Amino acid sequence: MSSDQRFFDFLKERIGLDVGSVGPAIIERAVRQRCTAARALTTDEYWHSLLGSRDEQQALIEAVIVPETWFFRYPESFATLAKLAAKRLAAINNMRALRILSLPCSTGEEPYSIAMALLDAGLAPHQFKVDGMDVSPLSVEKARLALYGKNSFRGQDIDFRERHFMAENDNYRLSGRVIEQVRLQVGNLLDPALLASEPPYDFVFCRNLLIYFDQPTQQQVFEVLKRLTHVDGVLFIGPAEGSLLGRFGMRSIGIPQSFAFSRQSAPEPLATFVPTPLPLPVQQPVRSVTPPPARSRPFATVVPMPQVAATPSDATPSDAATLLANIAALANEGKSAEARAACDSYLRSHEPVAQVFYWLGLLSDVAGSALEAQGFYRKALYLEPQHPDALMHLAALLQSQGDTAGARRLQARAARSERAADSERKR
Repeated sequence: MSSDQRFFDFLKERIGLDVGSVGPAIIERAVRQRCTAARALTTDEYWHSLLGSRDEQQALIEAVIVPETWFFRYPESFATLAKLAAKRLAAINNMRALRILSLPCSTGEEPYSIAMALLDAGLAPHQFKVDGMDVSPLSVEKARLALYGKNSFRGQDIDFRERHFMAENDNYRLSGRVIEQVRLQVGNLLDPALLASEPPYDFVFCRNLLIYFDQPTQQQVFEVLKRLTHVDGVLFIGPAEGSLLGRFGMRSIGIPQSFAFSRQSAPEPLATFVPTPLPLPVQQPVRSVTPPPARSRPFATVVPMPQVAATPSDATPSDAATLLANIAALANEGKSAEARAACDSYLRSHEPVAQVFYWLGLLSDVAGSALEAQGFYRKALYLEPQHPDALMHLAALLQSQGDTAGARRLQARAARSERAADSERKR
């Protein structure tokens, strides 16, 4: 089936999905699946069926969505949340319960991880409540079931499973004590009035979602997130979204691997820093949040596709692009070791490029190897001095280590680079 812009536009309107962030093949495959399920003989016939059925619209969205999540993904974020929650309760004199939002919440692993982390940190049930929201009714129903297979438990530290789950055949049932802390519902982040009647949240988790949107949609969604987050609150995002938050005036709180941002304190604002995204074709679908729509979770798709340097005579630019896309897909699936091996494979068969060292830096950053990450980011900047994401991530690392002056210099470089790029684009 050839690309059909009608379906791309439909998904863009309903869930904000930028087709370039996932590649048209994923959407085309979903359309083919739904054509077969709906017994439509042609795409035109299916298109008319889609327009006339709200259930079919949701079914297509569900076919595009592939949840990729597990308990305590990015564990430092939850450790940071526990520390910040205790401080926040003291700041408000325990006058009310903390409010935490997880969206998109997918099949529940994230909001339940939040509840487990806070209970394990000693908070009493009456001291916090968690709202989980997703655009997918199917995902929300699975979250309410609270029955999980082994794929939801990854990493070396899964002691929490003994504390909070009961074995049930080949699966694990979450304890009622945790379930009671979480309220789940369907909702769409593209709705400007989302949760408009609710007070703001002390902590908001919205990870690996913005990277699936184009810049206007990112701005629209960020305005909703900003409204939902208390002025003194903290927003937790995905590893690849730091430069986006910097562009919108948010600042890292300075705790490595927490991917936590606030409106406060920071080196010079970088409102002018707007990286031009040219997404890698990640083989992993999406997510957002809504009654009619969907969601996301890649590791990094908004990173610009590098200008591949000269390659050996037996390698082609398409080989390089395939390897780079493979790195993105592996990292997106949480397969850090495999992604690192793919980076090594690239460097063995091609001339070094900044983007590969940036990936190695990001993988080291997520793994908690700050010194190693810093070295890789610097190699990326040696090859490409104005690499925007390497500048931003290295600046965040330096800031977390107390090197405010160094962080400011890097941020200033990023801002100057973007101003120069803007001037060039206007010519």
